[in-house]
Amino acid sequence: MGSVVVSLDAELGWGFHDVESLPTDRVESGRRGWSVMLDLFSEFEIPATWAVVGHLMLESCDGRHAEHPAPEGWFERERTEWADRADLRFAPDLVDALLSSEVDHEFASHSFSHVLFGRPETDRELAEAELRRSTEIASEWDQSIETFVYPRNDVGHRDVLADHGVRAYRGRSPTRDGVRGLFDSTFRDHSLLVQPVVDEYGLVNVPASLFLFGFEGPARTVAESIWEDPMVVQARRGIDEAVESDGIFHMWLHPNNLTHERDDHRMRAILAYLDRKRSNTDLAVETIGDIAQKVDVARSVDGQVTPIDGRTIGDD
Repeated sequence: MGSVVVSLDAELGWGFHDVESLPTDRVESGRRGWSVMLDLFSEFEIPATWAVVGHLMLESCDGRHAEHPAPEGWFERERTEWADRADLRFAPDLVDALLSSEVDHEFASHSFSHVLFGRPETDRELAEAELRRSTEIASEWDQSIETFVYPRNDVGHRDVLADHGVRAYRGRSPTRDGVRGLFDSTFRDHSLLVQPVVDEYGLVNVPASLFLFGFEGPARTVAESIWEDPMVVQARRGIDEAVESDGIFHMWLHPNNLTHERDDHRMRAILAYLDRKRSNTDLAVETIGDIAQKVDVARSVDGQVTPIDGRTIGDD
């Protein structure tokens, strides 16, 4: 049986608080996109992995986080430029809407304050603080964290994840930031399927296949005026490949990618197609946690992994 996974990086302002030049349209679209995606998932009854920045689960804070070992100035924007922008710093209302959904979404972590785990300046102490704080806040919401999505897909400190009870993470896409060469893949047979692997820490890496907003700007406008939305075409292709090959197709996005109605139309078209395929074929829609559970069940006593789809699952 083929599987399709959808994961989201739910971050609001935290995805940009360390960026000097802010993409205003995306910063201001995070709340809107979050609500639109929840509505679309409910309409099509599609579960997804929502990786939420832990700070968004707070009601308030002093903007300093004195006990957090973050680099100097890390929280500066929160207490200066965004001091009166609670809508960018906190989102208990959106988290509640997510947890109240009738769809069985997976609640995952996107760190506490969007620290980049793979950077040299992110030492173990900082990585532990980010994960510990996010899991503590999640527990206050009666949520446990078993899946982690790295901010900006910057993988690092996997041992820290394992020490804190995380079972799985979204790994980097095998090629070209998840876009896989849009035009190249139109003419050549590049697979959009990914294979979960168990790393040396026992974590299940479920790599990304396709970033759904990797083809934007004027090029997108031109392409849509001549053909149709190229990312919808790619997503359909990945879904079809999962059906035909019994493999895993993993697409991802940020809620803040939905800045205009045409972005809503993109996601509606993709989810509607996924829903039709699920109804008419042997296709499952699963979360990262679901995939990790399959891999865990397949593990043998000696630490090897029995194939879950006819192919060998090995170590990194």
